[in-house]
Amino acid sequence: MRQEIDAIFLVDTHEHTVPERERNQQSTDFFSAWFLHYASSDLVSAGMSIPTLEQMRDARRPLDLRWRDFSPFWQHARSTGYGHALLFAARDLFGIEDINDSTYRNLSERITAANQPGWYRKVMKEKARIEVAILDPIYYETYPVDYELFAPVARFDPFVTPRTRAHLDALGESTNCSIHSLGDLENALAVGFAQALERGIVAVKTALAYFRTLDYQRPTRHEAEVVFNRIVSHVDPLRFRFHPGAGEGPSWEECKALQDYMLHQVIRGALEHRLPIQVHAGLQEGVGNVLANANPLHLTDLFLEYREVRFDLFHAGYPYAFEVSCLAKNFPNVWADLCWVWIISPAAGRRILHEWIELIPSNKILGFGGDYRFVEGSYAHSRMAREGVAAVLSEKVREGYFTEEEALEMGRRILRENAWDLFGLERRKRT
Repeated sequence: MRQEIDAIFLVDTHEHTVPERERNQQSTDFFSAWFLHYASSDLVSAGMSIPTLEQMRDARRPLDLRWRDFSPFWQHARSTGYGHALLFAARDLFGIEDINDSTYRNLSERITAANQPGWYRKVMKEKARIEVAILDPIYYETYPVDYELFAPVARFDPFVTPRTRAHLDALGESTNCSIHSLGDLENALAVGFAQALERGIVAVKTALAYFRTLDYQRPTRHEAEVVFNRIVSHVDPLRFRFHPGAGEGPSWEECKALQDYMLHQVIRGALEHRLPIQVHAGLQEGVGNVLANANPLHLTDLFLEYREVRFDLFHAGYPYAFEVSCLAKNFPNVWADLCWVWIISPAAGRRILHEWIELIPSNKILGFGGDYRFVEGSYAHSRMAREGVAAVLSEKVREGYFTEEEALEMGRRILRENAWDLFGLERRKRT
């Protein structure tokens, strides 16, 4: 089973990969390249201070001093899924069997030496066997996309969450629109969609659960306009004189009616252009957040309202994976996505996939998304995902739930074919 699963060229549903050209121009070593996120969060959870983390990432500091900052917390974080991913990357890509006092310098030197054009293709295509990765670049308008490796998505969250005149001015500059009314903001959003379509996006992504609840109501246009008018009226004249556009603006809570209204406009844009919507649900990266905001059950009204729109629920909604199971089972327009999950907890990934196979139609399970900013992490995550999927399918065969042929067909579906179909990848931009 593992051999067959290893032979599949994956469709990776979610990455944040730093552009290779940008990485090639940076001083890249073990700490600055591999602790952009995830494993760094476990170091902080284990007790490392944020200032120490920032010093550890600083490539200008001597490597031995940074190891001294790192090693007391690594002994606790290495056992997590995030830690194991780094160990796999060190072993498989750089021939380093462990990350410890005697190997860290050699590993860092090999990471630095590999920072050359062509490394991304070697890791993503040859090692990870990823056919294409769905790329969420976050700051999309400045992001060069390698279309041989990636198919991009676009975020329109800034159009949903303006709170100051400066935010509106930034949106106006990026879309070449003047924004002085709610109608202007809606027009700018339409321009933003047109710009993103030119770049070949295959989906829309929203990650607002990091900042607010996923409970989106249906405010009237008038209610949204009242909030918009408060934003453009909320400017401190003295501050504006020296910093045009300054002013903190209304709070997130006070802006909720506008946010809810504009999120509906984003969904309508996705509907118009027949694009699926990827939704962050569940655990937020980092440390310290309001997890209940990201409960995917909050999205039920949207699923009921927009039955023609396909929603891709990220990260299995972990720890709300069983809620995602029921949503994907009950709504034809909801897909369940295991992106990020195999490094959060390989055991949780296996447990969730076991249940999803029995609950959700086989065409709506998405089995892998690396969710890394560096390609070595994407490789390691792909290995962990293949191991987890093969283990689950093998167990289903041993139980008599599947024949071997049925299990292999399920593996191909969840690791490639379902995502290929959902994102229409046969139509993706190539150049």
